[in-house]
Amino acid sequence: MGAVANRQTAYDPWLLLSLVSLLGFGLVMVTSASLSFAEGSGLPAGYFAIRHAIYLAIGLVGFAVTTTVPLALWRKLSIPLLIITMALLTLLLIPGISRQVNGSSRWLFLGPVSIQVSEFAKLFVVIYMAQYLVQKHKEVQTELSGFIKPMLTLGLVSALLLLEPDFGATVVIVSTTMGMLFLGGLPIRRFLVLLLPALGALGILSITSPYRMQRLTSFLNPWTDQFNTGYQLTQSLIAFGRGGWFGTGLGNSVQKLLYLPEAHNDFIFAVLAEELGLVGAMVILLFFGLLVWRILALGRQAILSGHPFAGFMAYGIGLWFGFQAIINIGVNLGVLPTKGLTLPFMSYGGCSLVVGLLAVGILLRIEFELSRKIQRV
Repeated sequence: MGAVANRQTAYDPWLLLSLVSLLGFGLVMVTSASLSFAEGSGLPAGYFAIRHAIYLAIGLVGFAVTTTVPLALWRKLSIPLLIITMALLTLLLIPGISRQVNGSSRWLFLGPVSIQVSEFAKLFVVIYMAQYLVQKHKEVQTELSGFIKPMLTLGLVSALLLLEPDFGATVVIVSTTMGMLFLGGLPIRRFLVLLLPALGALGILSITSPYRMQRLTSFLNPWTDQFNTGYQLTQSLIAFGRGGWFGTGLGNSVQKLLYLPEAHNDFIFAVLAEELGLVGAMVILLFFGLLVWRILALGRQAILSGHPFAGFMAYGIGLWFGFQAIINIGVNLGVLPTKGLTLPFMSYGGCSLVVGLLAVGILLRIEFELSRKIQRV
């Protein structure tokens, strides 16, 4: 068993350190970035900070619950969860059932609670793909049908997401799925055959939709129309410029004073860079890198110890967090078009935070089951 046999039963301290650090920074920055926005909206100053803390508490309860759920149950529920996801995504297309915000219908009403289905879709697609890669492992490695079958499923999920429309979630799910197929042994030649059409399709979708085309052109040169289509990005870049090396100080951001839209949500990284500077931004990048590295290492450990379902699930969660963080930070920096994606564990957004913590709970369950198997060995 080699290195596998030397694994300790304690949870990975580096994974937990990175998670707790990101959650802590997120709570502080949401509080700092949302005060002016709340007051400008006629709400109590701490409205969004309190809600974020409540979502965090709910997420931690969910996190505790998923650490107790056996991996065998997730594997058994992989297809039912995917079917439920597609059914809920279909419901979003029915007028009157979903909540429309900024032209997109992404939220379902359940009494006083609204649910963003795409966040759950990310987790449930990962669970489905992990099960598929275990069940069809040899087919994925040797047969053309091995990657055509999951692509058909992925195509249906993507189509439903694009009808909302939610291009950002589609990019994350497609990227994560393709990464899982590659790590699952899909031959590089077939992977490239799959990758090029997928990139082409995303490119066509970007230029054929008027609102996506507008986002693409404004991202390339936001200063040409800085008070209209390029407004959000130019304000974000100003925040980075004001931050310098060490920032203006916690709470001293000017851009969050109703200049930068979504300051506590999609563009929280820009406010962090303004208040904590390049050094603070690099610390956050370090924690994200550490988190993804430890998750991928856990996935490899699971594969080596004979737990392929656990391993592929960890790979998928790590890729999901990594891709989403890269895209969000890239948007804030102006190197990627605006996607409407949260920064994992940091941005204000209940479903994103809760589902992310559910996924980390599953990771700790993987560690627990691995350690228990090793102790028996």
